[in-house]
Amino acid sequence: MSESTWRAPFVDLRQATSYNARVKSAFVPRLVNGPFGDPGLYVSQRWHGRALLFDLGRIDRVPAGELLRVTHVFVTHTHIDHFIGFDHLLRIFLARDLQLEIFGPPGIIANVRGKLAGYTWNLVDGYGFVITVHEVGMDGRVRWVRLPAATSFTPDVEGERPFEGVVLADPHFSVHATILDHRIPCLGYAVREERHLNVRTDELERLGIPPGPWLAELKDAVREGAPDDTAIVAEWRENGTRCQRRFMLVELRDRLIVETPGQAIAYVTDIRFTAANAPRIAELAREVDVFFCESLFVDVDRDQAAKRYHLTARQAGTLARMANAKRLDVFHFSPRYEGDAERLRREAAATFAGEIAEDVPD
Repeated sequence: MSESTWRAPFVDLRQATSYNARVKSAFVPRLVNGPFGDPGLYVSQRWHGRALLFDLGRIDRVPAGELLRVTHVFVTHTHIDHFIGFDHLLRIFLARDLQLEIFGPPGIIANVRGKLAGYTWNLVDGYGFVITVHEVGMDGRVRWVRLPAATSFTPDVEGERPFEGVVLADPHFSVHATILDHRIPCLGYAVREERHLNVRTDELERLGIPPGPWLAELKDAVREGAPDDTAIVAEWRENGTRCQRRFMLVELRDRLIVETPGQAIAYVTDIRFTAANAPRIAELAREVDVFFCESLFVDVDRDQAAKRYHLTARQAGTLARMANAKRLDVFHFSPRYEGDAERLRREAAATFAGEIAEDVPD
C-alpha cells in the first residue's frame, strides 16, 4: 500500500504512547491521519473524558465515540483539507444535547454559517445541540456567535471580546493562538496546562483507597485554592459493595498531590517561512513538550514551498529549535514524496538536532 493512501489506524487515546508513558501527561495528542493525509490533531484530556480537535480535515476514520468527546475545535483556516470534516462532525453531534465550541481565523463565522445554510432544518424543533463560533479578527477582537439547532442555526446571542493571545481559558488549561500568513490569515495554536498535578501512588496505596473520579475532584479543589476544610469524598466498590470515605482537603493535599510544570503542545500548519511568521511561531511554541509542525517539502524544493506558502522540513526543524521545543513531530507531506516520508522526517530531525544548519526566514 502506498504512503499516499495509507492512514494510521485510530487508536484509543486513553492508552498511553511511549511519550506519554514517560510524562504523566494530562493531554494525549495524536495526529488523526497519516503523514500524507489531511491535517488534524486529536488531543484527549486523560482524566476528564473530554477532547480537543485541531483542524477539521478528513475525520471519518475517527470512531464516533471519540468524536463525541470533543468539546472544542480549533481551525487554522478553511482550505478544504482543513475544513471538509465539519459536515461529518455536525452529523454526529446534531441529534444530541451537546455544546460545541469552534474557533478560527477571520471569516470562520461566515464559513460555518455557509455550511449550515446548505441543509434544510425543518425537523430540528426541540434539538438541544448548540454551536458557538469564535472568530479571531485582525483588529485585536474575537467576535462570537451562538447557533442553536432548535432555531435552524439562526443566531440567538452574539458578542465580542478583546483578543490578547488566549482564545480559551479553562480552569485546567489555556489555548493560545497567533495570526500567521498563508496568503490568508491562518492561526497557529498552543495548548498549555496551567498546573500539572500528579498523585503520589505510594501514598495512595498506603491510604488503602483505589483511584477513581474522586482524585479529579481533589485536583480541581487544589487548582481552585479551595479552603482546607473542603470535603473530598472518595467512593469505590469492593466485592460488590459501595464504599465511601470522607476527608478534608487539608488531609490529602500535601500527602497525595505533587505539582510539576504543566504540559504544552503546539500545532502549526500551512504557513510560509518569513521574518514575520517565524518569531510569532517561536513564541507560540516556546518550550512546548511536543511541537506538531507541517513540512510539505524537502529543502531542495524550497522555491516551491515559498510559492505555495508552506514550510520545508528544514524550516520546521529551525522553528522547533527557535522555540526550544522538547520534541518535533512533522506532518502534512506533499504527495510528490510518496514512499519516502522518512526523507522529510530525517531532514527535520537533523535540523532540530543541529546537525544541519538552521534556515533563515525571508
